[in-house]
Amino acid sequence: MPVLTGSLTLPRDRTVAQPARSLSPQRTVPAKWHVAKRAGDIVTGSLLCIAAFPFVALAALGVVLVTGGAPFFAQERVAQNGRRFKMYKLRTMIEGAHAMRDELMHLNEADGPIFKIRQDPRLHPLGSLLRRTSIDELPNLLNVVLGDISLVGPRPALPCEVEHYDDYAMRRLSVPQGVTCLWQINGRSSVSFEEWMDLDNLYIATWTPWRDIGILLKTIPAVIKKDGAH
Repeated sequence: MPVLTGSLTLPRDRTVAQPARSLSPQRTVPAKWHVAKRAGDIVTGSLLCIAAFPFVALAALGVVLVTGGAPFFAQERVAQNGRRFKMYKLRTMIEGAHAMRDELMHLNEADGPIFKIRQDPRLHPLGSLLRRTSIDELPNLLNVVLGDISLVGPRPALPCEVEHYDDYAMRRLSVPQGVTCLWQINGRSSVSFEEWMDLDNLYIATWTPWRDIGILLKTIPAVIKKDGAH
């Protein structure tokens, strides 16, 4: 069963897709493309921060009222070229959730180095809603403005996930990481780890500033329909 991404088709069968997973030489793109990408991040990211502020403030108040704890948390993630940074999010889990990961590993529903539970028992009462609507990720826009990540690019991974990457998966760290990418508009958590890496490598191989604009526009209906979000 193929994964459709615009006009390109990615096979799910690893034996069929092996040639596509070979490490092709890094693309050389015009320097002005990178300048345009960063300028777009600053301008668009700033505007989105302003537009998102009321939603973030209301959600933060809800988290405080429901849990009595801090509404935000900063999680260490891996940026371009392996650089570590703190990614800001609205807190969706109870205090001490990370320490419970090992004892819940038997419930993991994801493949590869990813840890995902559809009905995660660590979520606080508002956590599921914040995740399904992607409101918990709105503080990521601050990371965009600060230059930690871009609006569009492979989703920043946890250090414990990157430790298990092979060369093919590691290639996703060769470009700026982002808030949204092909993975987010092609099923998110319903996509296997192999397909996710295929989508990220497809993005790297075909990236242009205009492609970023297209991904941003497609992200809006994907978020509204809650495709693969849980």
